[in-house]
Amino acid sequence: MMIKSLQNSLATKDVHALFHPSTNLYTHTEQETLVLDRGEGIYVYDIDGNRYIEGLSGLWCNALGFGNEELIEAASVQMRKLSYGTLFASKSHEPAILLAEKLIELSPFDEGKVFFGSSGSDANDTQIKIFTYLNNATGKKNKKNFLARKKAYHGITVASASMTGLPTQHQLFDLPLKGFYHTECPHYFKESYIGETEDSYTDRLISSVEEKINMVGPDSFAALIAEPLMGAGGVILPPEHYFPKLHEVLDEYDISLIDDEVICGFGRTGNYWGYETFGMKPASITIAKALSSGYVPISAVIIPNHIYEPIARASNQQGIFGHGYTYSGHPVACAVALKTIEIYEKTKLIDHVETVSKTFQRRLHDMRSNHIIGETRGVGLIGAIEIYENRELKQLFDPKFGAGIKVMKLCQRHGLLVRAIQDTIAICPPLIISNEEVNKLFDILEYSLEVFVKKYFL
Repeated sequence: MMIKSLQNSLATKDVHALFHPSTNLYTHTEQETLVLDRGEGIYVYDIDGNRYIEGLSGLWCNALGFGNEELIEAASVQMRKLSYGTLFASKSHEPAILLAEKLIELSPFDEGKVFFGSSGSDANDTQIKIFTYLNNATGKKNKKNFLARKKAYHGITVASASMTGLPTQHQLFDLPLKGFYHTECPHYFKESYIGETEDSYTDRLISSVEEKINMVGPDSFAALIAEPLMGAGGVILPPEHYFPKLHEVLDEYDISLIDDEVICGFGRTGNYWGYETFGMKPASITIAKALSSGYVPISAVIIPNHIYEPIARASNQQGIFGHGYTYSGHPVACAVALKTIEIYEKTKLIDHVETVSKTFQRRLHDMRSNHIIGETRGVGLIGAIEIYENRELKQLFDPKFGAGIKVMKLCQRHGLLVRAIQDTIAICPPLIISNEEVNKLFDILEYSLEVFVKKYFL
């Protein structure tokens, strides 16, 4: 009874005090708030003691699960040794140096530099500023525009949200800013014409990219930013030849590819990097989330030396490279990230993902036997199901019905946390999940869908 009273008390205080991100603020006051209390492995527990499989790794980030003692110890040791340190004005510290060295080693670049931040959003802001600074420094002052894709997610700050291709991140915010453009989302199942092959669809997409470039100005684009697969847009995988063909156009117009690995990096797609899975050739890389397994906020931009060197020369002319954050390279965050990467390597986590993903992808695609599942899509340990009123006609439910939200809430009631992206249910469990736990996750999801069908359609 005391626990229930505490739950009600905290939920009431939440409504009165918290301004929630990515939430319907109006209906939040009428919703039952899930107040989490603790986590262990792939599970989290609410304040009443109910247990849930964390089926989205929090927000795509908790790769090593909850309560990892090595990460806790790494943070504790570093807090006692050096709890804060800045990288401004030629100051440094060991955790930032060693982490930067390790990330360059893991990157596709023979030599490079790493710029640290605290979130994927600020890292992608840094990318914009790096390429703008670079092109000003090298006399390419017309190359100021940035290209992204519809339904892409690259962050929520003013500039990174301008690269994001989701309407709710633009509406009423007066976004996107000038200089940010969006081309088509590469979603073959939903966006292809009747009878159009995947290769023909891909060619049409690539032609639309080239048309956009020429319409805006063939010499005006600094970079295109792309996730290997689109996470927050609905776990959308590109067609097989999409990125190789896209690179032909980017190369022709001297446009760099910024690889946003915030969700895909560190094994999520079955390879260490998402660019390996989908045939991308990054000019630079953005990372966050699984860099510290979500235990502390940290992000990074990795660039090769041929980008860094002209920036360094220009900073000498200006007197300073006038960009950076208070928490760039925070020593505690860097220490935890170093330990996270060490755990990935010593436990051979990528090999584990390769093994467990076979069960995950089989169970995911088997769900298409349910008549309301229009499409299943996924790779490695990330996937999604999309709910359709009529999958043969590709007819979605009326948005006012809220099919995805209803299924998400049923999953929560039965002990599974997933994310509804409109009528897409996204699944992205901690990478440490076992085959047995994968089966348990999908058992709950399948049962929740059965309850959904019986409740609303029988």
